[in-house]
Amino acid sequence: MSDIDPRLRERFAAYRAETISQIAGPGPDQARRTLRRRRQARAAAVAVTAIVLAVAPIVANAALRNDGSVPTPAQTGEPTTPPPSAPAPTPSTPLTPSTTTTTSPAAPDGRISRAQLLAARVDLPAWPSYASHCATSDVRLRPSGRDTGVSTLADLDLGYTDLDGDGATETVALVTCRLGEASAKQLVAFDRDRHGRIVTMARVVGTMEGLDDITDAAVTEDGKVRAQVADIQPCCSTPSYWAQNQWRTYRWHDGRFTQSDGPRSFGKDPRLTDLVLTGGNLVLGPAGADGKRPGTLSLSLTNTGPVDVAHVGFAEIGQIGAMSTADSSICVPWRGGDDSGTTCRTAGLRAGERRTYTFHLLVDPTALRQPSVRVVHYDDQDRRWQDLTFKNNFVEVRVAP
Repeated sequence: MSDIDPRLRERFAAYRAETISQIAGPGPDQARRTLRRRRQARAAAVAVTAIVLAVAPIVANAALRNDGSVPTPAQTGEPTTPPPSAPAPTPSTPLTPSTTTTTSPAAPDGRISRAQLLAARVDLPAWPSYASHCATSDVRLRPSGRDTGVSTLADLDLGYTDLDGDGATETVALVTCRLGEASAKQLVAFDRDRHGRIVTMARVVGTMEGLDDITDAAVTEDGKVRAQVADIQPCCSTPSYWAQNQWRTYRWHDGRFTQSDGPRSFGKDPRLTDLVLTGGNLVLGPAGADGKRPGTLSLSLTNTGPVDVAHVGFAEIGQIGAMSTADSSICVPWRGGDDSGTTCRTAGLRAGERRTYTFHLLVDPTALRQPSVRVVHYDDQDRRWQDLTFKNNFVEVRVAP
């Protein structure tokens, strides 16, 4: 363009420079600027949409309530706090049992007086087979007496303690049923039901084979029952000292009373021994004018033990004939007043010792009726005792030809 005026060319060059500086071409810088503007526009659109979504339910809820309240728009990027009228939901948690303690009704008071027990009708535990005629159902207990076949309340102090651990007191009493000269017995626990009626809990212990008597009882603070039991029940001509007595303890367990302490059997009486009597030959001499004949009776006695015998008595010799006075210094006539039938007593024997005795008698042969002799064990207090093997204490007397 050499034909253009130089001044005009300078004016075009200045205009071009000014205009180009204001126009951005499609280079990398422009592309970055365009992308940045688009991101800003999208972020603004998302923020506006979030505000609309947050505000719309609140406005609708206020419109439904018609309370004129003005909802507060949620702030972008911050957690929203629900209004008081709409509590925020809480995460679901597993249900757990309530820890509230329910108070059970107090157990009824089972402290029963003697008069109350005698006035009530009760059911009793079964009696042993040898007392099966004694009543057990709807029984009215009677005071102690001598009536046969009647259930009575023994003259033994009643016991009061919490037997079953329910926090209330129960009553323990000795109930008996007379059988001739002896009685069946049982220690029984009584309580009250929730209506106040007297009811039977259970038998603590009762008489049975090998446990013939209950002589005493007591209760402890920790709910146990102590019973004094015996292997025999003295009656008739049986001395009371023959009985072996033991204290046994019982407690409530699994709905019944079981023995928890004390011996469980009696075993052999350690006070007894085994005396063995042999012989029994009666040799008679010629008859006298009155028809009676002198005779000699030979006997042997062995103490097989285990107990020493202080004195030995011979019973029923007097039924064979009259003893000679010469024998009285050896076997002293006995009038002890017991029911043993002892004719005379002599010195005792140590365990393992054996001795032979010869008695001189005046015999009426026509009066002999299956004569026999029996030996009796006496202690140093003049008390007679049973023998470990009772059949060894007898011999039949045989008249020699």
